[in-house]
Parts: sequence; structure tokens; C-alpha cells
Amino acid sequence: MTSKASRRQPGDVLAPFSVTTLSHGLLELPMRAPGAFTHLQFRRFAGCPVCNLHLRGFAAAQGRLVEAGVHTVAFFHSSAEAMRPYQGDLPFPVVPDLERRWYGHFGVEQSVLAVAHPRAMLSAVRGLALAPSNPFAGEGGQRGLPADFLLDATGRVRAVHYGRHADDHWEVDDVLALARNGRARDEREAVVPARGP
Repeated sequence: MTSKASRRQPGDVLAPFSVTTLSHGLLELPMRAPGAFTHLQFRRFAGCPVCNLHLRGFAAAQGRLVEAGVHTVAFFHSSAEAMRPYQGDLPFPVVPDLERRWYGHFGVEQSVLAVAHPRAMLSAVRGLALAPSNPFAGEGGQRGLPADFLLDATGRVRAVHYGRHADDHWEVDDVLALARNGRARDEREAVVPARGP
């Protein structure tokens, strides 16, 4: 289990790093374009119905996210082979992390109560009905918790959310609002105060 001491905090600055994605090749993170934001979301195992339902919402909103300068990258603690049937057609990069290397790097934890919350159970039922999923497919087990991070182009962590159960994560509108607020703050800070006489 990951130590809470390794959790990231807003204001932390991360060095650039590279990940190997399922279908987008080698990816350098964070996205370095001026004004860009990178949304890292840590999901659970490949067949997780909650995760796959959630990611279909992000796929449907991909145009809105790109227009807002937000680049989504999703991590799974499963192998590429297990992920391909469920995440292979997503329009944004997904990262197989069976060894939980990046989960440890970002302090993303596990809990035996991950699926015990009523909201998680309801989303699992909806996911089984509406998204490609299989609660028995993919390595990593049922204990994984989600987490979300918003990074700016310099690698600074702008916002963080560590989920308390399997369905406790940012939604599309949360990410867009955080990026909008971050950009507005940057613009305010870029204004140079007028000099006095």
C-alpha cells in the first residue's frame, strides 16, 4: 500500500517524465504547450465498470476538453493486453501500469472498501450496462482507488483529488472549471501593477 507521505500537493513542481501509452506511443508529460493543462487520472483495473463508464464520459467530451486546452491521460494498474479490449479505442492516451510505478510516484492508494460505497455500487451496475467492462478482467484487484491531478505546462500541480471510493473522482465539468479558474488566475498574476509617479 502506498504511503500517504508520497501524496502530491497543489504547488508541487514535477520534473518532466515519459510514459508508454496503449495506442499513442511514447508521451512526454506534462504537455508543454503554453497555457496547456494536463489532467492525469488514475483509474483501477482494465475491466472496471466504474472506470469505463467514467472514461466514456471523458471520451464524449473530448472536443470540449481540447478546446479548453486540457489534455487527459488515464492510468490503469493492468497490462496493455488486458486493457486493449476496454480502453483501446479511447481518443486520449491511456497508460498500462501493472507494477503501479506511477501510482506510487503520485501516492495513489488502495482500500478494501473501494467498492463498498453505495455510489460506487450504483456506478458499477450502470457501467456493466452502458460501457465495455468486465469486473473480473484485468490485473490489479478490486481495491484500487481513483485519483486526479491537474498540472500546468511547467509541471506545477494546480489541483489534486484523492478518491475515497471507486466512484470518487473529478467529472468533466470539474476539470474544465479547474482549468478555467487556473487560467484566470494566471492572467491576473501576469498583469503588472502600474508604477506610481
